[in-house]
Amino acid sequence: MMEKPRITILYCTQCNWLLRAGWMAQELLQTFGDALGEVALIPGTGGNFEIQVNGELIWERKRDGGFPGPKELKQRVRDMIDPDRDLGHLDRKAREDSESRGRP
Repeated sequence: MMEKPRITILYCTQCNWLLRAGWMAQELLQTFGDALGEVALIPGTGGNFEIQVNGELIWERKRDGGFPGPKELKQRVRDMIDPDRDLGHLDRKAREDSESRGRP
């Protein structure tokens, strides 16, 4: 059996981003449930806010220009752990938007 993914959220305690990190962890746990092995909150400093899946950086606040929205975060996590998974309304909205612009 394959080991379940570990997600880490490194957040800045000086910036008071614990609630944001906790909310994102909750969103991921609610969406992916027992498909995840762990979602860990890691306190840090210096304005850091990073999200990793199995040690691979999928979001970095400074690099990516802010914080992810729940839709983008869930899509990035899904793409890493289960690319064929349908995220329901999140994916349907993205498909509708691309189809309205003439993209498949």
